[in-house]
Amino acid sequence: MQVQNYASGQWVAGSGKQADLIDAITGDLIGTTSSGGLDFAHMLHYARTVGGPPLRKMTFPERGRMLKALAQYLFDRKDKYYEISYRTGATRADSWVDIEGGIGNLFANASLRRVLGNMPFYVDGDTVKTSKGGTFIGHHIMVPKEGVAVHINAFNFPIWGMLEKVAVNWMAGAAPR
Repeated sequence: MQVQNYASGQWVAGSGKQADLIDAITGDLIGTTSSGGLDFAHMLHYARTVGGPPLRKMTFPERGRMLKALAQYLFDRKDKYYEISYRTGATRADSWVDIEGGIGNLFANASLRRVLGNMPFYVDGDTVKTSKGGTFIGHHIMVPKEGVAVHINAFNFPIWGMLEKVAVNWMAGAAPR
């Protein structure tokens, strides 16, 4: 079985030299994978033009509900991830920190929807009068950046590491790749 990559809204098989994925217990070949042939420039373009704009338009409660739904979806399937993790040589205790810790991180970030306001941006502090008569005022707001967050994940926490990075970016309205 060749493990595919989810890129630009579709599942894509990598080309060229494949890396073997070996069961740490039995030594059996589980599958192969590769990132060869992936069009990284297109992935960045896709994140900027397809993923980013609708994410930035969402309010914090909408983004939070999206994260919560993903967390619940993964939590409902956690036994599957324990089985896969076991084949890497990890114990249940090793895997618990990664699997349920990562899912818990999604739930924690999703809960921010209750405190960040019902807008696609965050209003910071109070309005400030910038003129003597109050005819000019200022207010700080924090808006999502119109870019792409590129993440490099550590191999030892493949689930938690990925989820903690994408959760904060999705909540902030930035499209991770």
